[in-house]
Amino acid sequence: MKLLKFGGTSLSNAEKFLSVANIIEKKNKFEQIAVVLSAPAKVTNYLVSIIEKKNYNNEILETINLVESIFIQLINELLKIQSNINYQEIETIIKKEFNELKSIVQGVILLKQCPDSIRAIIISRGEILSIFIMKSILESKKYSITIINPVENFLSIGHYLDSSVNISESKKRINKIDINKNNIILMPGFIAGNQDKELVVLGRNGSDYSAAILSACLDANSCEIWTDVDGVFTADPRIVPNAHLLKSISYQEAMELSYFGAKVLHPRTIEPISQFKIPCFIKNTNNIESNGTVICEKNNSEESFLKGVTHIDDITMFHISGPSIKHIENIIPRIFTIISRHNIKIILMTQSSSENKIIFCIINNKIYKILSLLNKEFQLELKDKLLNPFKIINNLSILSVIGSNIYQKHNIASKIFSSLGNARINILAIAQGSSEHSISLVIEKKHILKSVQNVHDILFYNNKKIIYVCLIGIGSIGSSLLRQILKQQKYLDEKNIKIKVLAIANSKKILILDQETSLYDWENNFKKSNTIFNLHVLNEFIKKYHFLNPVIIDCTSDQLLSEQYVYFLYNNCHVVASNKKANTGTLPYYKQIRSAICKTNKKFLYETNVGAGLPVIETLQNLFKTGDNLICFKGILSGSLSFIFGRLEEGVLLSQATKEAKELGFTEPNPYDDLSGIDVARKLLILAREAGYEIELQDIKIEPVLPDYFKKNNNIDEFFLQLKKLDEYFLNRVHKAHNIGNVLRFVGTIDKKGQCHVKIEEININNPLYKVKNGENALAFYTHYYQPIPLVLRGYGAGNKVTASGVFSDLLRTLS
Repeated sequence: MKLLKFGGTSLSNAEKFLSVANIIEKKNKFEQIAVVLSAPAKVTNYLVSIIEKKNYNNEILETINLVESIFIQLINELLKIQSNINYQEIETIIKKEFNELKSIVQGVILLKQCPDSIRAIIISRGEILSIFIMKSILESKKYSITIINPVENFLSIGHYLDSSVNISESKKRINKIDINKNNIILMPGFIAGNQDKELVVLGRNGSDYSAAILSACLDANSCEIWTDVDGVFTADPRIVPNAHLLKSISYQEAMELSYFGAKVLHPRTIEPISQFKIPCFIKNTNNIESNGTVICEKNNSEESFLKGVTHIDDITMFHISGPSIKHIENIIPRIFTIISRHNIKIILMTQSSSENKIIFCIINNKIYKILSLLNKEFQLELKDKLLNPFKIINNLSILSVIGSNIYQKHNIASKIFSSLGNARINILAIAQGSSEHSISLVIEKKHILKSVQNVHDILFYNNKKIIYVCLIGIGSIGSSLLRQILKQQKYLDEKNIKIKVLAIANSKKILILDQETSLYDWENNFKKSNTIFNLHVLNEFIKKYHFLNPVIIDCTSDQLLSEQYVYFLYNNCHVVASNKKANTGTLPYYKQIRSAICKTNKKFLYETNVGAGLPVIETLQNLFKTGDNLICFKGILSGSLSFIFGRLEEGVLLSQATKEAKELGFTEPNPYDDLSGIDVARKLLILAREAGYEIELQDIKIEPVLPDYFKKNNNIDEFFLQLKKLDEYFLNRVHKAHNIGNVLRFVGTIDKKGQCHVKIEEININNPLYKVKNGENALAFYTHYYQPIPLVLRGYGAGNKVTASGVFSDLLRTLS
């Protein structure tokens, strides 16, 4: 006997119902099957909204009509797909159920009250109708069905809206039912009956609990809970994208995970399967082939003893303290009595080693009622100042790490504390040792997502260094970067480095890479993405995810994006940019970025702003850190102009040389930007600011390649026609320089007074810039340490692969 339980998301429409029927059919080939069903998705929520209304009026009937229409639409769709179902029978049952429900609701409206016994009847209709629909589907496939009525066969104890089942008595009742061994067994979840045979419901996750009880009553060899996720993960995949699926967990681990907030199973559901040692599989109706997670008596898998990081939100902490607290008789039992009398669960409790403080945490409900009751209970102790006034702290969360015998494992607590300490997150209380399988911490709710992410990464990736990347700009540089990251996967693994690309964007749309989206197929996935990209979307993405080492990579030339860097830094992100706009913007903004770096301890890396892949910026910064100072600088800072002037030296005309440079990817999309000298000026500005000169771009004197009358033309073909007019002029100028042994180079200079200029210069054979061409950059730094012979950096300063390599290098430097 195998028991299958299907949740509401697995029954949300006609296709899903048929998919569930197919799963039942396949399983039934091997052994007898019992099935527990929830109500279709959203149905119970609508019904609950009825009983929670403060005013009972005709709006309730409108909600009933809405729920009825959901079922009518469902069977109409079902009939279109599977025409041989008994439509008339199902429709009759639905109308009968809803007529009875409307009659009950009209009584509620008339009396202006809704007893709990009636509330239970209202909110359980969805499960009952799910069973009739599934019965009709299976009978149309020629299967014989036995329906178990839980009101008659599950004896419950407790409240109408939150009962528990007496397993022993229920098992006796079910054993008396004559069930044909060839029949499929169906039972609605969430429902039971009290000793007066009145319908009651089983509270939160009641259908899962029903499945566990029925498994025990039928002596099932296994129980499968089918939902919309692949199983149990090491953390909630919605907030921790790199959470991974667990193959198996023990009953106790599942209990701990559930108790501390994980959406696994309710602890009450785990109790019956644990008691009767029934393996329970969590499986996904949207991914039938997945093995899911098995919850069993002993976890025999080779997985880590650590099982998950989870959290509970909306926690309130009560502080009870006083100089004589240890002398107050029965203080803890008195506290527990007050709390339990009002059916409130204490999630966590600690007492300080000095015995002068007790802390307990509850979920935010009846807070001030409890505070009032505590004040009343301990009024004499408060009056005599044996106790301090009670203190409460709201808006807290509890983060818990779950694992087998976790308290015996060395270094776990230190890793957790280190992770939160590095993220500047304060821990308000700790509970370790109260359970063998968990460590729990109380922190402010506003930090919980970031905390879960950080703790998960440091525990489940051991010594692996993880970088989370949001890449903006997938032109030639961005695309090359992604190819390089993929190519280096094996090397990075060997070095214990993992680069997790979370998002890829261009100016129009963004692709979010989740667990199921492979980076290897990013281009096809990006084409399929319909998510619009703008700065608001980006900022919301940053707010939503709180990662240990997030990096925004800007491979665009967008001005607005560069103006967001300060925001990124203050929101815990490193920034890596090939975009020069931030470093060449206004001096106040330049200083704002540096201030943000100091305050946040985040990195802003921009090696490719000058010299593409050459280590210019880092080398210069290291020199200045050691006390060196710049005297003067001369350099060829444009790979495109290096190539063009090298070709001029070989006798090629200016227009032809520029066209070749563009075809090789050396120039900007419009070569005018290169020939105007503004790109060189920006790079020179960056170097001057690195050296400490507080200047603006307009302070740099530029003598462009193009004369003043030469206007920018966005039509590239027309631009090259215009450029031909300068061919003869430059041919003559090159020959004139050549006749005296010189060459022409386009040079950026910072002189001894800090003045900057960009112009064409004639260079003789003794100058370190003489042989620089073919797209190379060369930078000659004259400093106090490097004189009279300068420090020269030389190499390719243009090209997509070289620039992408420089960005990649910066990305890895965020780990240091």
